Amino acid sequence: MHLVPADRADRRTIDGHRVCDAIAAIGEPGHVRTWADRFSLLADPKRLALLLALHRTGPLAVSDLAIATGMNDPAVSQALRLLRAAGVVEGEKEGRIVRYRVVDADIASLLKQCATSSPSGV
Repeated sequence: MHLVPADRADRRTIDGHRVCDAIAAIGEPGHVRTWADRFSLLADPKRLALLLALHRTGPLAVSDLAIATGMNDPAVSQALRLLRAAGVVEGEKEGRIVRYRVVDADIASLLKQCATSSPSGV
C-alpha cells in the first residue's frame, strides 16, 4: 500500500492493491478540483443550454442566445461572464456586436457527448 497517505495508513483495508489503484486513479487533488469546477459550470441547466447552443451553432450574440434559451439578456450576459472568466467561451467583437463561442476543447468534447446521447434511464 505504497500510495496510502500517512494519515490513512493505519486503517484496515480489504483489497489493499485496489486501494492503491483507486488512489492512483483519483490523482492529484488539484486536478480533481479543476474537473469538479468544470463540471459545476455544466451543472446549471441554463448555462448548459447556452453552451449547447454555442457548441452546435457556432458564435452567437447575447440577444440571440436569450431568444434561443428563453432567458433574458442580463441573465445570458451574467452566465457568459462566468463562462468567459473560466476560459470556456470567448467573445469576438464585430462593431457593436459581440458573438460568443466555446473555446475550451475539453468542455466542447463533453458537450458533443451531451448533445449526441440521452441520459441513461430516460
